[in-house]
Amino acid sequence: MEIFKKLEITIPFSEVLQQIPSYAKFLKELLMKKRKYIEKETIEVQGNCSAIMQKVLPPKLKDPRSFIIPYTIGDLEVGRALIDLGASINLMSLSMFKRIEGLDLKPTRMTLQLAERSLKYPYGVVEDVLVKVGKFLFSVDFVVMEMEKNGDVPLIFGRPFMKTSRALIDVENGNLNVRVQDKEVNFDV
Repeated sequence: MEIFKKLEITIPFSEVLQQIPSYAKFLKELLMKKRKYIEKETIEVQGNCSAIMQKVLPPKLKDPRSFIIPYTIGDLEVGRALIDLGASINLMSLSMFKRIEGLDLKPTRMTLQLAERSLKYPYGVVEDVLVKVGKFLFSVDFVVMEMEKNGDVPLIFGRPFMKTSRALIDVENGNLNVRVQDKEVNFDV
């Protein structure tokens, strides 16, 4: 009804007088009657509606949980690192940084905006850290910041590491493949 309140038509008055009866009938049918479908009419259903009606949608599956892989830095078997497709940087906890000797912390003016929109200021950046994942050695840059002390994951590998390691993630089967040239290491996560 709102549409009709805003509807404006500019036509000569003489034409209006001729058209009023048929226009009034058209409006009445439009507002009062619903279109009745003929029994043998074929209506084409497309896209998502068709997929839902045919039940060709794949079943919903449970959350596969986090993708965590083992790694080593130098002689220190550190533990586990979280693989995070949402992270645009690689993160190292301050406590982990303090455990590893020989790393040079460079100052940074970087500001990190977390998911809940809060801002964090990292302690600095360490570059070219040699990280062993499986049988492969990677040079990784990390942003160092204070993270939860009770967390058992002191490293977060973001998209830069995943691109460098040519990581392939199979969420359905819970597999992560890290590749260097024509060799690969598989992890069941």
